Amino acid sequence: MTSNDILKQLETLGQPSIKNVLLKHGIKEPLYGVKIEELKKIQKKIKDGHELSLQLFRTGVYDAMYLAGLIAEPEKMTIKDLQEWVKLANAPVLYENTVAPVAAESKHGLELAKKWIASKDPGIASAGWAILADIVSITDDSELDIPMLKELLGKAATTIDGSPNRVKSTMNRFMIAVGIYVKELNALAKQTALKIGKVQVDMGDTACKVPFAVDYIEKAEAKNGIGKKKKTARC
Repeated sequence: MTSNDILKQLETLGQPSIKNVLLKHGIKEPLYGVKIEELKKIQKKIKDGHELSLQLFRTGVYDAMYLAGLIAEPEKMTIKDLQEWVKLANAPVLYENTVAPVAAESKHGLELAKKWIASKDPGIASAGWAILADIVSITDDSELDIPMLKELLGKAATTIDGSPNRVKSTMNRFMIAVGIYVKELNALAKQTALKIGKVQVDMGDTACKVPFAVDYIEKAEAKNGIGKKKKTARC
């Protein structure tokens, strides 16, 4: 199966109603409007996905770029590959839900996250914070740099108000992730979130809302979910 074969298949699977929803969420043309469940059906048919994922991401077609993240093999991703992806990404979902989880599952995630959160490009900065959120969700606490995470919580507290919309959103996501997945920092994450208050983000012409981090963390506490790691950052 080649990238051209997949593009043809994606075009036939596109739905105008899905496309309209995606456009409202900041997705840019070209896109077909393929449901994620259909992308996952294609994913199951692909065994060796590394080279194909690189080719699909380079097409610039949103549906193909999202699929690229699903079939990617993070252990084979180089820094150059990930830097190319973050430069080609052109929508929040690609920065935060495609590039970020693949980077988090690679061996370069932390290195790139620390670099990217300092970027003046909001998309790249949001990808950096999303990587950090994904890393803490899949990495055993014993392997995490706790002092660094404390510093990053402090950085979020002091800079979130003046940050661009998407960066605010992913900083909030990072606080939630630390509060839920890192037992030692659960209390500090909640304290930080209380200090910041409810994060206000313009989500455009959508019904999406940014959750209050404390509420989200406490819901996980009520379900005894604190410290329980995920198997994968991708979904």
